[in-house]
Amino acid sequence: MRAAVLQTSSVPIVSTFDMPVAGDGEEIVQVLAAGLNPIDLILAKAHIASPTAHPIVPGREGVGIVAGERMYFSSAGSVFGSMAEYSTARTERLIPVPHELSNEDAITLGIAGLTAWLSLSNAAGIKEGEHVLVLGAGGAVGGLAIQAARLLGAGRVIAASRSAAGVQRALEAGADAGVVLETGVNLGEQFQAAADGRIDIVLDPIWGPHAIAALQAGSPGVRLIQIGSSSGPDVSFNPAFMRMGGKRIIGFSSGSVSHAERKTVYQRLCRHRAAGELKFDVEQVNFSELAEAWKRQAQFPQKKLVIQI
Repeated sequence: MRAAVLQTSSVPIVSTFDMPVAGDGEEIVQVLAAGLNPIDLILAKAHIASPTAHPIVPGREGVGIVAGERMYFSSAGSVFGSMAEYSTARTERLIPVPHELSNEDAITLGIAGLTAWLSLSNAAGIKEGEHVLVLGAGGAVGGLAIQAARLLGAGRVIAASRSAAGVQRALEAGADAGVVLETGVNLGEQFQAAADGRIDIVLDPIWGPHAIAALQAGSPGVRLIQIGSSSGPDVSFNPAFMRMGGKRIIGFSSGSVSHAERKTVYQRLCRHRAAGELKFDVEQVNFSELAEAWKRQAQFPQKKLVIQI
């Protein structure tokens, strides 16, 4: 079968690969489209760095046909990822895709949509009227988080991005105010002004000094939900300011949530999308152009990339 193959480089090449064999509790999926996510690049680098690395097919999510029905699936975690003509998926993790949604819709609402929604509903425990600051708001997860916060009852939603264009996209997605993450300015003051002096939740996919500035500007009891580190893995700061106000950093991955809850939230996201209440920028990529798309993903393309198989 045709597949994206990781062998000696952290960038996969479209080639041929053995057909998958389903294990106990698994299904063979005829893949229609696969999502490209930052986690794919991270896992690829870790795999190639292993001294016992062997060829694998990357890809953590996709949409495909199982027993004649279109399904969203998370790959089973074996060598057969979603970026191939056929993959494997745990039977219990298959979710039917509503007929009114495209393959691109279904994939965007997967890892990106679930991360955005569950970060707020599950990790942050958002309450009606709370003010939410979304860092990295110009990206796929950030844009969805802006809209998720609104649907979950946020009182005010503030978007922060490293570019003016990213802020503008977030404002168009429904943010009340925006802040460009510039150097040499007092970001804390800008966050406070944009939030009308109240920040209850910070959604942080970037980390670095911007996240610390947001945490410092947060109200007593602020929860910073840490979901990524696109600005780099390390930051140095004095945590003394966190003690008096009970400020918290909470690490979160949507993979830590039970499949039953993930399925319920995914179905809700599908309903919001079908009703026109969720909008996002998605780009379809031909399978033959995967290597270039992979490199673009490493540069944070500010949209969801979906590989057409």
